[in-house]
Order: sequence, then C-alpha cells, then structure tokens
Amino acid sequence: MARIFDVVEYPNEMQDEIVHRFPEQGIGDYRIGTQVIVREAQSAVFFRDGHALDVFGAGRHTIATANIPLLIDLIGKAFNDRTPFPAEVYFVSMKEFADRKWGTPQPIIVRNPGMGLGVALLQGFGSYSYQVDDPQQFVTQIVGTQGTYRTDAIEDRLRTVLLSKIADILGETTEAKSVVDLIGLTEEIGAGVRAKARDDFAAVGLALKSFYIGNLKPSDKSAQELRDMGMLDMATYTQLQAADAMRDAASNPSGGAGLTAGIGAGMGIGNLMQQATSGAIANQQQSGGAAPAAGAVPDVMTPTEAASILKVSEEDIIAAIEEGGLKAKKLGKAYRISKESLEEFLKG
Repeated sequence: MARIFDVVEYPNEMQDEIVHRFPEQGIGDYRIGTQVIVREAQSAVFFRDGHALDVFGAGRHTIATANIPLLIDLIGKAFNDRTPFPAEVYFVSMKEFADRKWGTPQPIIVRNPGMGLGVALLQGFGSYSYQVDDPQQFVTQIVGTQGTYRTDAIEDRLRTVLLSKIADILGETTEAKSVVDLIGLTEEIGAGVRAKARDDFAAVGLALKSFYIGNLKPSDKSAQELRDMGMLDMATYTQLQAADAMRDAASNPSGGAGLTAGIGAGMGIGNLMQQATSGAIANQQQSGGAAPAAGAVPDVMTPTEAASILKVSEEDIIAAIEEGGLKAKKLGKAYRISKESLEEFLKG
C-alpha cells in the first residue's frame, strides 16, 4: 500500500530547480485534512487525476473540500472524509532566476546602406532574467509529469526566443539607423526585445524580468566562414579573402616568401587585377584614348592607390614592401609602385 502523507512540504532553496513534484515518482496518497506547507518564494499546484485543482501561496494549507470544491466530485460523496486518495503536489519556485547568459552563436546580418558591402554582420552577448508568473500554466504546459524540472531544461528555448527578437529589432532599427549608430543604442534595443518577447514568455507562464546587451560589435568571422554560411557572393568573397591573406601574410615571421605565398592563396585576386586593367583599357578605347578612365590602374601609384586597387589597407601594402615581397622605389620618405611590380607580386 502506498504511503499516506499527512504533511507535504519541500524545504529546499531550489537554486536551479524551477519545479519539484511531490512525490517525485509514483502516486502520493493524501487525506482530506492533509497539511501542505509552502515556503516563501514558492507556490504549490495541487493535481488530482491529471486536473489542476488549486494553487497554494506561501503558508500552511489544509486539503479540504471547502478549500478545493472540485474534490467533492473527484473523490466521490460516498467516501469518508478520512479515506486516502491519490494526488500530486508540484512545488514551483517563484524567485527571479537572474544573470542568465545569452549570446549569438552565428552573426546576425543587418542592412548597412552606403557603407562597405551594404550589409553588416553583428555579434553580441549579455544577460537576462525570468520568473514564473503563472505556476499552474507553467506546470501544465511545460513540466508535465516530470519529477524535477531544472532551469537548463527551458533556457535553450528561451534563448532561441530572445535571439529571434533581437534579430527583428536590429533589422527594424537599421532601416533608419546606421550600424555605427546601432551599437550606441543598446538600452533601446534591450527594451525593444523585452517588449517583443513578453507574449512568448507569458504563453508558457513565465515573465521576462530583464534583458541586457553587454556588447554588440561587428563579427570577427573570416571571409571563408562567411562564405560557408552563404552570406557572401563570389565577387565579395574574393576581395575579402585577398584582404585576409595579405593581413595574415604580413604577420608571417617567414618574411617575403611567406607573404607572397599568402597572397597567392587569395582566391582569384590575380583575376581581379586583370579585370581592373582590362576595364581601364576598354574605357580608354571608348573615350578615344584621351584621359585614363576612372578605375584605371596607373603605371605608377602610391601605396594608398595600390591598397585601393587590392581592397586592403595602406599598412598592408607598406608591410609587403618592407618585407621584400612587393618591389617599390623609395623617393625620400615616400614609396612609388609600378603596375608591373604589383602584377608580379600578385602572381607570386
């Protein structure tokens, strides 16, 4: 015969535990008159035959038909008040679960018109907190008949909701603000996420208490990673890959040979140079051989002009010259680079 409980309580602080079923397994036998003790920061949901009959707040409560009128029909009027009956009590933590972490596992793509590629990839992280608002709804919809329900069982779902909302907010905000402005609006974005996520949390009996953005910054993903994610077309990918290769090679301790090999690995960068030269010749022919067309590759150029052609920084060009990979003529304190030297450098 199952044990008959005359006192039901769960004197546990419930640090990372949201719900605890009493008893954890099997069925508990209770009587009319059984005492249910609910501590501060707890609620207790009383179930019988799969029905939630009542929710008890902090304090001492007596199971009785006067307090829970539905017991009359479920137990039956023919039974004596002292007859045991099976039921379960779910103790629910009502405290705020604070300082929960969120972060973007993949960059969020947003519009960035008039700058760079016209899009930007943002990554961020921060914290949030939540609390059970409707114990009966939470137990019924989420917990079911589990003996123990902990925070890690729900937080993946909550983070998914929050990330979808922050992506929405960032997309809406970049319609009127640049990415530079966006990074300075973390308070406003956080408030927007809280407003958007409120109904999703309430649908499962929870309340989103806070949402904070600790940091929001451009993604540090490489060109290859972005290409693998399907976020770059081939032309843009080629330019970024070349920039990545030059930057990595410039820090290569093996010197000029290593730098040249790194640039040679930049997919299609030689083709970009040939296209730029071909475009310049075509533009000259169309203009009757007059002045060089915009975008033409000059016979002699400064490091700044060479950097613009290769879509890299001037510092990368200077590093290539100083390491010996890119030939240049030094006039006073300035460098001049011939078109032939640049083409030879790109060929590796």
